[in-house]
Amino acid sequence: MVITKYTERMSDLHEFRVSASGQMSLPAPARRRWGLHNGGPVDVLDLGFGVLTVPKGEGGRLLDDLLSRDEHAAYVRSLADDPDLATT
Repeated sequence: MVITKYTERMSDLHEFRVSASGQMSLPAPARRRWGLHNGGPVDVLDLGFGVLTVPKGEGGRLLDDLLSRDEHAAYVRSLADDPDLATT
């Protein structure tokens, strides 16, 4: 995958609707920047407080840079009030 320089301006916040089957569209400027014109794989990080979508192969590196696996797992476990987020 070739990631090209991001030249289109996007506002800081976009609201999207998730379908009943869990699908959501990636904004066209991001698809163009990431070379996903015909679709393709991405990494999705469940951070416990939100979901982050990044180009394929970047998720593990990014998560390792932010938190260790143990720190992330401890944080997610701390969210015990939400059974969808509290995982082991």
